[in-house]
This record gives sequence, C-alpha cells and structure tokens, in this order.
Amino acid sequence: METASLFVTFLNLPMRVEQHATIPVPQSHPDSQCSLDYDLAIVGGGLVGLALASALNKSGLRVAVIEAKPDSAAVARGQAYHINLLASRIFQGIGVWDKIRPLVNPIEQIRLSDAKYPNVVQFFVKDLATDVLGYVAEHRVLLEALREFVQQCPNVTYLCPAELTQVEYHPDRVDLELTMAGERQQVRSRLLVAADGARSPIRQQAGIETDGWQYWQSCVVAFIKPEKSHQNIAYERFQPDGPFAILPLPDNICRIVWTAPKAEAAAIVALDEAEFLAALQQRYGDQMGKLSLVGDRYVFPVQLMQSRRYTLPRLALLGDAAHCCHPVGGQGVNMGFRDAAALAEVLQQAHQQGQDIGSLSVLRQYDRWRRSENWIILGFTDLLNRMFSNTFLPIVVLRRLGLAMLHTIRPMRLLALRLMVGLTGRTPKLAQQ
Repeated sequence: METASLFVTFLNLPMRVEQHATIPVPQSHPDSQCSLDYDLAIVGGGLVGLALASALNKSGLRVAVIEAKPDSAAVARGQAYHINLLASRIFQGIGVWDKIRPLVNPIEQIRLSDAKYPNVVQFFVKDLATDVLGYVAEHRVLLEALREFVQQCPNVTYLCPAELTQVEYHPDRVDLELTMAGERQQVRSRLLVAADGARSPIRQQAGIETDGWQYWQSCVVAFIKPEKSHQNIAYERFQPDGPFAILPLPDNICRIVWTAPKAEAAAIVALDEAEFLAALQQRYGDQMGKLSLVGDRYVFPVQLMQSRRYTLPRLALLGDAAHCCHPVGGQGVNMGFRDAAALAEVLQQAHQQGQDIGSLSVLRQYDRWRRSENWIILGFTDLLNRMFSNTFLPIVVLRRLGLAMLHTIRPMRLLALRLMVGLTGRTPKLAQQ
C-alpha cells in the first residue's frame, strides 16, 4: 500500500505522519501564542471525534485532535453506516455535507418484516414530506470528508500518530503526555474529550462505571452486488436468530448486516464463497435476483453499554466511549454525531458567556441532554432485538399485533419513523441551520 509523508512542526521537531494515499491527513495549525495549550483535546480521530472538531470550527476555541493510528480499521474493513436525517442535517450545519452527499446513497423507502409473516410495514418519503428517509455511507467517505474539512480549520491541530500515555487532572486543566515520533511531548488543555471507543482507556482510568451486557449474537457484514436494482430501499427483516438488514449503496451495491448467535455467525463467515452466497440467498430473498459478493466478510460482536455518567470535571465522554447499542435500526454512529453536535453547542455557548468549559457545571448540561436521550435509543433497540429474536408464542403474537398496528395506524407509524430518522428529542442548533 502506498503511503504519503507529511511533516508537521511541533516544538521545532520534524514529525512524520503516514496516511493512506486516498485519505488526506490534515496539517497542524498551531496557535501563534502557545502551540501546546488548547481549550480542549479530543482523544480519538475517528468519525465522532472529527465531527466534534469540525463543529467547533467557528467557536473561537483552540482544539487538538489526538489520534494514535494514521489508518482506520473501519476503512480497512469497508465499514458502512445508515446516516439518518438528523445526522445529515448536522453535517449540513457544519458545512461538510456538500462534499459527502454525492458519494452516499439515499434511502427512499424502508421495509420492516417479521420472518414469513405477510404483513410488511413500509415507510415512504411522503410520510415525512421529505425527499429521502436517510442515507447509506461508507466509513471511508465520511472520514475523508471530515479530515479534509478539519484541515481547513485554523483553530484545530491534528496530531497523528500520537499515542496518549498519561493523563493528570488538575483543578484548572488536564496535563497530557503524548508519544510522537518516538519523543515524549506534554500537552495542556482545559478539557479532555474521550472519543476513544467502546473500551475507552480514558473512561476506565477515570473510574466511570458502565451498565450493559454482551449480546448472545454477533453481526456478519459484507458488500453484495445484486443482479437487479436495489431501488434505494432499506430492509430490516427480523428472524428468530436475529435481525437481517439490507442497506443500499451507490453503484447498486448493498451492505448486509446479518445478526446471528455467535457460534452460527462464526460458521457463516467460515463458509466458502459459494456456500455463503447460497445461505445468503435464502435469507436475502429473490427480489433482486442473483447475488455476488464484493470484498471480504467480517464478523463483529454486539453489546449494549451506557456509562453511568458522561462527564467529570475536565472530562467528557463522546460516542462509543459513552454508549454502545445493538445495530438493529442503524442508530449507533448517529447517536455519536448527535453527541458531537450537542457537546459543541454546550461548549460554544459557555465560551461565549465567559464560562470555564471544563467545569462540571458546564459539562453537566451535555450529560443531562444526551444521556437521557440515548437511554431511549438503547432501550428501543434492545426491545426490538429481544422481541423479534424470539420464538416464545405470546411474544410472537404480541409483536405481530404491533406490526399490524404500525401497518394500519398512521400516527403510530409516523412516531416510529421519526424515531428511526432522528427527528425526536432536542434538535441541536447545528441541525437547524
């Protein structure tokens, strides 16, 4: 794989930053007065961390993004996501949507079904009087657009590869020790934002406890090329062993998310290509004709996790560092983008009012806003999975009654749709622009 080199001046020492040739890494923009002091340091240069940095573009705050790895594992695995309407509006408010939109695929219809039960619940754009019901985007597309945008932000410094080795909290600041190009560097910040994933070392070091569990299921994901057009339709098919989702991508590619018990998921991934496609065709159906596999298959564990608090003095948790949900409904990354927009709004308002952005009184506004809303999504996705991954007859009868009600009662269907596309709860100002 070809790499490019980018040299960044950091305390007058040359630092080599490696990158994929297709994904540009932003240059640093040190503050002229104090290149090592920042208002906030974001640890984790993934989608959600970069979204927060981008959202603070015009805030007047000095931001450092600290990323340990130049490349993204999600890019290597060809990860893709459902991007709901609210997330697309957040990107629009940031100013990056025009770069993303030509490279993603719209969802114009959503179909929910329960195994072989004949009543299919269909959601249409006319239900919301919108042009689309959401989008499907590859991780690579989102990451490239956000990195390029951050490169243009004069208040953001991108430090990569930079490994965080030590954190010390003080009443007025956080001291960070980084390893960069084999050298140790000291960084001071008024606020530390942990966007370092579900196993967040920062969260664990801070002693923030979590609630949740590992599911009995794993997800098999792959890109599929159907013979016929996917017609911009997203499918969520509930089976007794777990949900099966089909997401439409550009060039008539589909992303499948096949949820199954862990042992079964491992066996599915281990099948040779012909056996896998034969098993997939049974689950997928014949509505799009013959299927072909594009790229590799991967398996991911599934968990539910909610941190008992999102903030401490000088610390805020963001995205997967704060919460994780079952992939049914494609809500996970959208929750993270909403976190980023909410935290950016809270911090910018506090800064404009001359408040200390690292104080607990400021950060609690973010905690109260997002933790309660995230509980709703966590509960909703968990209930969906447990209700539909079940053969207990009373539950089967109950869920099919619920589908029948969604099919016939428009207000109920509209409420479910608004929840799926992110149009419930408090809307960040970024999404209102």
